[in-house]
Amino acid sequence: MTALYITVGAIVGAWVLAYYEAGSRLWTIFFAALLGAILTASGAGTLVMGIAFAIFAVPALIMNVKSIRAKVVTAPVFKGFKAVLPPMTSTEREALEAGDTWWDAEMFRGKPEWNKLLDDHKAAEYTAEEQSFMDNEVNELCAMLDDWKISFEDKDLPEEVWNFMREKRFFSMLISKEWGGLGFSAYAQSAVVTKLATRSLAGAVTVMVPNSLGPGELLMHYGTDEQKKHWLPGLADGTHIPCFALTGPEAGSDAGAIPDVGIVCEQEFEGKKTLGLKLTFSKRYITLAPVATCVGLAFKLYDPEGLLGDENKSDYGITCALLPADHPGVEIGNRHFPAAFMNGTVRGEDVFIPVDWIIGGVEKAGGGWRMLVECLSAGRGISLPALSAASSKVAYRMTGAYSRLRRQFKTPIGMFEGVQEANGRIAGYTYKLEAMRALTASAVDVCSPSVVTAIAKYHMTEMMRTVTTDAVDVHGGRAVQQGPRNYLATGYQGIPIAITVEGANILTRNLMIFGQGAIRCHPYVFPEMEAARDDNLSEFDNLFWGHIGYSANRAVRAFTYGLTGAAFVSSPTNGPMAKYYKQLTRMSCALAFTSDVTMGVLGGELKRMENLSARLADVLSELYMASAVLKYYYDNGETAEDLPHAEWNLQLSLFNIQTAFEEFIDNFPNPVVARILKTLVLPLGRSYKQPSDKLRNKIAAMMMEPTALRDRLTKEAYFGTSEDDVTGRMECAYNSLLAIEPVYNKFLKAVGKGKATGLTITEQLASAVANGIITQIEADGIAAFDKQRFDALATDEFTKEYIATSGKVANEAKIEQIA
Repeated sequence: MTALYITVGAIVGAWVLAYYEAGSRLWTIFFAALLGAILTASGAGTLVMGIAFAIFAVPALIMNVKSIRAKVVTAPVFKGFKAVLPPMTSTEREALEAGDTWWDAEMFRGKPEWNKLLDDHKAAEYTAEEQSFMDNEVNELCAMLDDWKISFEDKDLPEEVWNFMREKRFFSMLISKEWGGLGFSAYAQSAVVTKLATRSLAGAVTVMVPNSLGPGELLMHYGTDEQKKHWLPGLADGTHIPCFALTGPEAGSDAGAIPDVGIVCEQEFEGKKTLGLKLTFSKRYITLAPVATCVGLAFKLYDPEGLLGDENKSDYGITCALLPADHPGVEIGNRHFPAAFMNGTVRGEDVFIPVDWIIGGVEKAGGGWRMLVECLSAGRGISLPALSAASSKVAYRMTGAYSRLRRQFKTPIGMFEGVQEANGRIAGYTYKLEAMRALTASAVDVCSPSVVTAIAKYHMTEMMRTVTTDAVDVHGGRAVQQGPRNYLATGYQGIPIAITVEGANILTRNLMIFGQGAIRCHPYVFPEMEAARDDNLSEFDNLFWGHIGYSANRAVRAFTYGLTGAAFVSSPTNGPMAKYYKQLTRMSCALAFTSDVTMGVLGGELKRMENLSARLADVLSELYMASAVLKYYYDNGETAEDLPHAEWNLQLSLFNIQTAFEEFIDNFPNPVVARILKTLVLPLGRSYKQPSDKLRNKIAAMMMEPTALRDRLTKEAYFGTSEDDVTGRMECAYNSLLAIEPVYNKFLKAVGKGKATGLTITEQLASAVANGIITQIEADGIAAFDKQRFDALATDEFTKEYIATSGKVANEAKIEQIA
């Protein structure tokens, strides 16, 4: 019995110490007490006890005296660690060091401090100037954008739109007021692009690119004073239209593979001998290139003669320069046609530029990759999330209205469960997309969060794909037939653009999110790698033993939380979200432990096991997306309308996390380690379920109602107000339905029961009036509404000449009278 007590006490004691991440001294006391208990229970004498404790004192001394521990225990580990440390290219190192960690680090480390997100990170708000710009200039620009004319007829923005964008400084939202720009926050920039994208993809992209990865941002962050003075005022007032040439025929997502080169040399320039670069480059997929007046260029810089001052260095790596588009040798090539926005090629052979044209000057020679990664991570948090949220806002508002207006079997189609399945996803994802857009953009205002923005880019564009496809499915032929009435077609066609640009989604999920997140967000891994590269044994000793305690703590916590259903985990709130905070903390802890085991077992091999990396990336991503939903729900007053939308998303995230863990463990190459992971991470098996049909149908039905949430989710969107507008006719018909629906339903019910007869609606209305079912005024209102409803559901038809000439022949589009 005594042995049982000692065993139980040892397990409980070790469990408690690991759970609270005790230091080496407490562990030493624990083992000393355990040894004493064992010796006492065995009846050992004084001499035996003395010998046993003397032997115990040796490892205790070693482990508690850092200088001894480092030499005796840590040194062999240090040697082995350096031997297996995977090689890291300068490009990979710069990518890892670029940008900042943010809330992703809290979720990755297993002990998220929720108040940092809920209270310390304040909800973003517009300044008075930003709000005025949204209400005036942005709305005015939206009203000028006729997406059908832009996309089908002209395949370009009207000249008055280009002029308006220049005049109102839409291209310089990120340029500070000091240089003539608007100096808007990332949150405001996101809102501007979002609203424009609800009106025109081409208009949004045209504004987005100069305010994302481009010369303006690079100059603001890295340019010399002379470069800023020369370029920024012109970029701010629209005199200059910039493009940035990065992608080429041989380098897409792998920007480090660009073959474009710049060779340092001396040559005559403007009448005098000048130190400069001879550039040869071929770029494609460059947005705004066909209309650009200045070109930002990424290339590999070589200095074979040591002219930059370092005779021992010839390969400087990726470098960025800015040059006029009409500079001798620069060729703006033909236009691509991904959509109506300007996109094309840029080429040059032996183009000489002064060395001063390197962005940041000679000091930034070779610093281009870090510049690009840092600026790209910020751009990812603004531009593509904005496009994704915009698509969902249009799908949400228009599909909700359409589902109430369109009837089959005398019932609004939105009441059928098959349609509700699609509409539920639209409603749930729209809520999540807006939550992520707001949180991610506000994060960019306080730091440059590289992992968070990669998560946002990948998952938001994928959700955009799902939402838009669901909206098209619900609309049927109304979304298939292109024309001035179709508000979904351009967004549907633009999905591959968002999926592909700024890093293909396959690359982002499989390599970037976890690959970068595991190293940058982990409190020990990257510092350990740095200590190894610096051959700093003392620093490595501190980190290594801290890492051991950290891993043991996360293992015990993950198992404890799994066994108890996270019942004893603290939550920042006591409301209906409390259980979700607890479960997300549990899964955060599980991710931290699983990541440690994975990196420890697989090491550098993990780089090549992309599917495993992708599944852990999914866990980290779902943790972030769930956090965004919790934050949005909290910031918007925890309303009854928000609750089912938040719960649908949180339940789905937990289910997806569980699935990702299961698939990861099932495919882990070491079966013994896989079994340990499954026992500790999912000790009771599957505990999370997908959202119920009832919950999904609830938010689908709410999408058809004129709620405050509906207006809030579509606030940063532009919808027309007239019946001849692409979205306005659906809005007007929907609002008319809300006003007349009670009497309209009474009339339809009477027709269904045979109390109002006739072959046409005119005859049926006359019958209903004659039988006293409705009044003549009500009948007139129904007749007017039915005509309006029919017009809103109708599609376009064109003459063959119009189609053949892409609308260049003057011809009125006729409305096909088939709903």
